[in-house]
Amino acid sequence: MTLVELEKLLTLKNGSVKEFPFGEEAMVFKVMNKMFALVAWQEKPLKITLKSLPQDALGYRDIYECVTAGYYMNKKHWNTITLDGTMPENILTTMIDESYDLVVSKLTKKEKAELLLKS
Repeated sequence: MTLVELEKLLTLKNGSVKEFPFGEEAMVFKVMNKMFALVAWQEKPLKITLKSLPQDALGYRDIYECVTAGYYMNKKHWNTITLDGTMPENILTTMIDESYDLVVSKLTKKEKAELLLKS
């Protein structure tokens, strides 16, 4: 997956905002001011860090060599995926959806209502 394709996929999420809070090397995607993806966009190959349920995070690491514990993140909940072509794109898309959904599920009722207005 190219950077353009990845960025398009992440920005299509309802309420998604791209920011650079950690400097130019880390592209962060947030929903309602909460991070759901971090892209090391200058890396070759690209790397993306996504949130997972703890049991899923471990499972992805067991199945795919390109998945490691989240770099500079809570290793229990975050995975870093090296986009080296070894993971099927549909699995990566599923992981992005899961990360986004996990973050949205933790929003307050008020934040969820505001997010619905953005759709």
